[in-house]
Amino acid sequence: MKQIIRALSFSTRKAATRMNIDYAFLFMKASGNQLRQITALVESGAILPVVDKIFPFDQTNEALAYVESGRAKGKVVIKVR
Repeated sequence: MKQIIRALSFSTRKAATRMNIDYAFLFMKASGNQLRQITALVESGAILPVVDKIFPFDQTNEALAYVESGRAKGKVVIKVR
């Protein structure tokens, strides 16, 4: 499986290298411990998620349609509060 992902991400890894950016694909299992570790990395600034758009909760259907359209270039966030 890792070789397949590596092959599929070749152009992404090549672009990241050209831009002097570290890129890694991670296989994750739903785990409270892993989520705590990821939270710590995000809060410390070690991981910088790319946010494409933020939608208010009442526009959840529009947010889902945007994701399904394939145009999102980062995370699509639904703001609850």
